[in-house]
Amino acid sequence: MDIRRAKLEDLKQITEIYNDAVEKTTATFDTEPKTAEQQEVWFASHDARHPILVAEDDGVITAWASLSQWSDRCAYVDTAEISLYVKSDCRQKGIGKQLMSATLQEGKSVELHTIIARIAGSNKISVDMCKSFGFQYIGTMREVGKKFGNLLDVHLMQLIY
Repeated sequence: MDIRRAKLEDLKQITEIYNDAVEKTTATFDTEPKTAEQQEVWFASHDARHPILVAEDDGVITAWASLSQWSDRCAYVDTAEISLYVKSDCRQKGIGKQLMSATLQEGKSVELHTIIARIAGSNKISVDMCKSFGFQYIGTMREVGKKFGNLLDVHLMQLIY
């Protein structure tokens, strides 16, 4: 497996992984699949300080992660939000942990100060993984999302380098 920065030609596979999560999980609160045009705008919003990384195995993207700008307000310049999605048939194989490690290292190398993770209340696997990388639980936003007919909580976690 190779972990590297994403290229525009990876976007189709990245979008397939994301849209699968949109349609089947509460890992994202998007409720409609993203179009290629929407994803191109998202891809373009990332830069050297806010990379998108992919895990690739024999030309197949098995997972992706990104550091996204937390806010467009200048005071938040050194804060980013992490997102990480693993292809459904590749979960529970350690790919997510390897990709999380690489993504956090990227954040440290560009001198980000803090990384925020927003995790659906029912997603214990992601909470536990964040804890294993030093994220601290900082609160829960109660019933802020609705998906699949259920009101959902969001846990906030934070890593300070």
